[in-house]
Amino acid sequence: MSDLTLHGYFRSSASYRVRIALALKSIAFDQAPVHLVRAGGEQLQAAYRSINPDGLVPALTHTVDGDTHVLTQSLAIVEYLDEVYPDPPLLPATALDRAYVRSVALQVACEIHPVDNLRVLKYLTQTIGATDEQKTAWYQHWIDLGFRSLEARLASDRRVGKLVFGDSPTLADLCLVPQVWNARRFNVPLDAYPTIVRLADHAMSLPEFAAAEPSVQPDAESPRPH
Repeated sequence: MSDLTLHGYFRSSASYRVRIALALKSIAFDQAPVHLVRAGGEQLQAAYRSINPDGLVPALTHTVDGDTHVLTQSLAIVEYLDEVYPDPPLLPATALDRAYVRSVALQVACEIHPVDNLRVLKYLTQTIGATDEQKTAWYQHWIDLGFRSLEARLASDRRVGKLVFGDSPTLADLCLVPQVWNARRFNVPLDAYPTIVRLADHAMSLPEFAAAEPSVQPDAESPRPH
């Protein structure tokens, strides 16, 4: 049994980010699946809320010297892992480059992902009464809006290499790859974003990114309608 346990869901973008970080750093960890749909959402039940009162995934528990600490919010978790397990680093050496990487990561995690996550989509259909077609149109609109500016930025920045910052994975790639995976799941056309696709596809050719992919997780299910 590991000192680290990741409470997450195989299709959760935020959980996916943390899995990539753990794989890149070769950190042993246990997985405690939290099904976001079954029984009205296990993340909303008392058992999980006792771990994370927000009822969101992921949560990472880390037992240190007999005390168990709970970490939440995927980017905070990744930066914690980067500080405690510094090799390989997920942030560049200089302040300017770290700001660039964090900016790309936050553009995905704060501007694109939140309006398209599960609880927003459930609210659209279950409370507002949007049809599945309207829900899909909502999702695609916000992906297109976010990817349009991100594509222009990445296509013109000299720091971009095979990945968002040169050829080594950073926090930015950990955010970009899950967002592209989800865009493809919702059949968002990506022809207009060749730089984004190139970067994400190269990242997925790396074994650590492949090991974190949703379909190979222990709680993965067969594809079903959105």
